[in-house]
Amino acid sequence: MVDIFDLTFDVECYYIKRHKIVEKIIFDNRTFYAKFEKIEEPLTPLVVKQHLNKQYTIALPLLKNNVTNYLVLDYKGQESFRFIPLVKHILKTLHIEKYAIYQGKEEKKVQVFITVDQLSLEEATQEINSISDLLKTKMSKQWKCLPSSLLPSDYNIVTLPYRIL
Repeated sequence: MVDIFDLTFDVECYYIKRHKIVEKIIFDNRTFYAKFEKIEEPLTPLVVKQHLNKQYTIALPLLKNNVTNYLVLDYKGQESFRFIPLVKHILKTLHIEKYAIYQGKEEKKVQVFITVDQLSLEEATQEINSISDLLKTKMSKQWKCLPSSLLPSDYNIVTLPYRIL
């Protein structure tokens, strides 16, 4: 188990972002070029500290046995000042109370983690896409939704946040 702020992940591996492509992944007739290298060992407090000090960018898998405990909206755009209140409003409208908003590596990157109870990949994809569709009615799409059944498992990863917003 790994605890980052108030997030808990049950993982046996983690990913480190590299400056070059480390793997070519063929999935569903598409080609993905991964810059995150999979490390097949538990995440240590030292690695987390190095991530928080921006020495490395660390990501964790969202899926374990095709099940997730988090839905993630990963926003990277110029209008985070609009995105955050809009997400809060939509989640309140949907009666979703278990969520947290974090800042990513750069100030304009915002991560919204919505806590769910053991959703399958298909259910999670459907749920996060319905939230995304509501967001799209109010602003142009500058976020990605995770997890997604349209992505290979090594792309259903999320970078660790840097601070709570």
